[in-house]
Amino acid sequence: MNKNTVIGIFLIFAIFVVFGIINKPSEEELAKAKQKRDSLEQVYQDSLAQVALKNQVAKTQEIVEKDSLALPDSIVKKQLQEKYGQLSQAAIGDSSFFVLENNKLKITFTNKGGRPYKVELKEYKTFDSLPVVLWQGDSVQFGLNFFAQNRSIQTQNFYFKALTSDSIIEVKDKAQKIAFRLEAGENRYIDFIYELDPNSYKLNFSIKSKNIQELTGDKLDYMVLDWKLYAPQLEKNADFETTNTTVYYKYDADEVDYLSETKDVKEDLKTKVKWVAFKQQFFSSVLMAKEPFLNATVESKKYNGRNKRLLKELNSELTLNYEAKSDENKDYVFYFGPNHFHTLKEQNIPDLEKLIPLGWGIFGWINRFIVIPVFNFFDNFIGSYGIIILLLTILLKIILFPLTYKSYMATAKMRVLKPQVDEINAKIPKDKPLERQQATMALYKKAGVNPMGGCLPMLLQMPILFAMFRFFPTSFELRQQSFLWATDLSSYDSIWDFGFNVPFYGDHMSLFCLLMTASTIIYTYQQNKMNPQNSTMPSMKVISYMMPIMFLFIFNNYSAGLSYYYFLANVFTFGQMYVIRRFVNEEKLLAQINENKKKPVKKSRFQERLEEMTRQRQQMNKKK
Repeated sequence: MNKNTVIGIFLIFAIFVVFGIINKPSEEELAKAKQKRDSLEQVYQDSLAQVALKNQVAKTQEIVEKDSLALPDSIVKKQLQEKYGQLSQAAIGDSSFFVLENNKLKITFTNKGGRPYKVELKEYKTFDSLPVVLWQGDSVQFGLNFFAQNRSIQTQNFYFKALTSDSIIEVKDKAQKIAFRLEAGENRYIDFIYELDPNSYKLNFSIKSKNIQELTGDKLDYMVLDWKLYAPQLEKNADFETTNTTVYYKYDADEVDYLSETKDVKEDLKTKVKWVAFKQQFFSSVLMAKEPFLNATVESKKYNGRNKRLLKELNSELTLNYEAKSDENKDYVFYFGPNHFHTLKEQNIPDLEKLIPLGWGIFGWINRFIVIPVFNFFDNFIGSYGIIILLLTILLKIILFPLTYKSYMATAKMRVLKPQVDEINAKIPKDKPLERQQATMALYKKAGVNPMGGCLPMLLQMPILFAMFRFFPTSFELRQQSFLWATDLSSYDSIWDFGFNVPFYGDHMSLFCLLMTASTIIYTYQQNKMNPQNSTMPSMKVISYMMPIMFLFIFNNYSAGLSYYYFLANVFTFGQMYVIRRFVNEEKLLAQINENKKKPVKKSRFQERLEEMTRQRQQMNKKK
């Protein structure tokens, strides 16, 4: 048992000690009581290549190359001419690779398809210390699809000519370019041009064509940009990462939307699309069109192959406007980088920050305008994210203290009035529940007590609880940040790996989850003890304890930072309740309520109208 585990166990013990102190009766109460794993990178890369070979759409080139060994050159040329027309010369070639890199990205290109072959984020590692690779070799498909001379052309199957002699280009002080050309005869070609700026996650991408209309004809008015990849596992919790991996897209004149994260789904987007993103839990590959795509088909489906490091297959077919001009130019921007709120905001890509699921409505507003700014403020001065979460919890509890105080006072008023409520129940038989309720409500009204006063302040705090539920699992700042026994606050912590899976629980035991569950049970017990209404409804007591037990199963696989926050929130609530309880004299409170009962009850206009209508009705009945 290591030091951190001992600390965790000590915290559990401390909770129960604090609970005992809080619930220790005062002297007045005593007087009244007397009266009554590891992974290998090479294996991973090889398995990706195998998947690509099985799923690659166009395998024609491979067949041609094999046949060319046995057939005479004249026959091979004739076959290629029939199949590809004026692009036949580019159907056979040798693969070569080129590297374009800055301090953030290392992008390997291949002349086959003139496309990015591998995209590596240099600043980050996977959960098992491998490089974060968003595009991996032949498992990715990317290229133009169009018809030329009644032939289906897929550029990813052709060998482009590299328009650079440098195999490695480093981007330091100024932007650098690399270009590939697919030649279709004299002065006819398609260029794929890539430009990388220093210190940037963006890769500018341009498609330039020259006299291609001589191949496509005048009737062709669109081309399709085909983009497919297999999303690899990058984080420790593969199941959670899978449910946070899907295709996002932004309509040109509308909001951001996304495909289901839990189902296999394919959608035809019938209107213009500004950008499409292959989004994972903490990283995304995004393609934005400066001139919107005419429409798109997007698909997300779970990977069902043998490679355990692959999560989902993400596909998109993006329709480009084609005007069949002698010179055409289409500009796009790739983003390869983290799902970090401010980083996404800085990319000058509209609504890109909505890749982070901060929650809808008020929950998203709380995260966007309160939690994230405060979190980032503390981040400027404090290196430990565990301490930052502690300070964030304290700040939120201070802000919410008036609501906590109102909730306690409402409950205290109900508690001191309970003997009078019992008297009402003793006078009115059980078979007249409506009369009981009316008499009780009349008592509360006369005493100036709102029976819902204890619930409403707690309900007002719920948006913050739900906002935190969305914030912590999606917070890039917490990724791979350790605190105490937790090695990654964005994922679950584990003090005991079972070696087998327990249904609905998992294959490990989370100590932060246990702390949160224990503190929630204690808080529930305390609330049930303080709330007099619960004593008359035993079933509600049972239900109230069911929720913390459910939390034990739900949060065991959730973010350790979230469980840690909920645990701290419970602890500080205990402290606030203890302080309030010591300063509130319930005898004085009862005396004040009794004084309020002597005062005439101010009637609302609605009550006055209701009474007037009742009085008129009674008079009419007397006349009859």
